[in-house]
Amino acid sequence: MSLPDHARENKASWEVEAANYVEPARRNWATDAISWGMFGVPESQVGALPDVNAMDVVELGCGTAYFSAWLARRGARSTGIDITENQLATARALQAEHGLEFPLIQASAEDVPLPDACADLVLSEYGASLWCEPEAWIAEAARLLRPNGHLVFLTNSVLVALTAPPSGPNGDRLVRGQREISPLRFEDDDGVEFHLAHSDWIALLSRHGFTVTGLHELYAPDDAEPTRHDWMPVEWGQRWPVEEIWTARLSGRP
Repeated sequence: MSLPDHARENKASWEVEAANYVEPARRNWATDAISWGMFGVPESQVGALPDVNAMDVVELGCGTAYFSAWLARRGARSTGIDITENQLATARALQAEHGLEFPLIQASAEDVPLPDACADLVLSEYGASLWCEPEAWIAEAARLLRPNGHLVFLTNSVLVALTAPPSGPNGDRLVRGQREISPLRFEDDDGVEFHLAHSDWIALLSRHGFTVTGLHELYAPDDAEPTRHDWMPVEWGQRWPVEEIWTARLSGRP
């Protein structure tokens, strides 16, 4: 693969980090209930997804592909795309363990080796939506979708990006300007993140033919327990949105 600098950095980082996601992947593959984000907010409470039965679904930045598995169990024809060999190795092992097969392709979400208009739903949960250059991956999502197709993606909230210090847990003070969050690096992380203000997401989606249909802000539930992500205190997530899920539809073509 020929990759831009940020993609090479993220690929290298995730090849190492993948070992820390094997056990979480096992837990997610072992449950049928769809949930979102680091605090596992149930989809039954959010309502971000369409009925995926008989849909062609492409997950961009699928990691261990547990989300693709959840959708496949609901009748979707899932395809997972990820740049990281070690993450896909975990996904393939879990496919074999659970007897659930669907295509897994090693590729960048900014350059997907699939044909135009092959999907009814393009999905990203902390994959392309955080680690890929926004203009590039949104353009790919638009290319992959059929007319009136669905785009659903989860990423950090803008407030998380604005309050996250170079290292350590999020606090209650702004530490950077809103124009300084894309790209974004942290001292204790080798990866490159991309965050956009809400107005920039709306403009970007519009440029590529999307109409925004929803924005769901996710908080830590009242009974939330600390997660392995020690940079996000439960108390913070109960006061401010930790994540946001965007939903959009691609304009129909004549």
